[in-house]
Amino acid sequence: MALTKANLTSFFDLSNMSSMEKSELLKNIGKNIQDIRKSKGLSQVDLVGKMEGNIDTTNISRIESGRTNPTLYTLYRISVALEVDISDFLKSSNSSQ
Repeated sequence: MALTKANLTSFFDLSNMSSMEKSELLKNIGKNIQDIRKSKGLSQVDLVGKMEGNIDTTNISRIESGRTNPTLYTLYRISVALEVDISDFLKSSNSSQ
């Protein structure tokens, strides 16, 4: 699935979301990242080593647990390091995708 400006705009418009919905969104993205990382046999340290730029393993831990809101650029760098499309992080855990 290719990301378009239209579906990115609606997806990233968090202004109408409750804090509970935002929290669930961040947890879902983090869980997807963690699942993909583990499926590739990588530790958080391994992932950091494959990423461009400075990032700490504690940041990866916070992203995977949904305790922080990563920038789009950070998500992009994680997707490149994991060799997956960034849209894989956005898939709902309860959808049939």
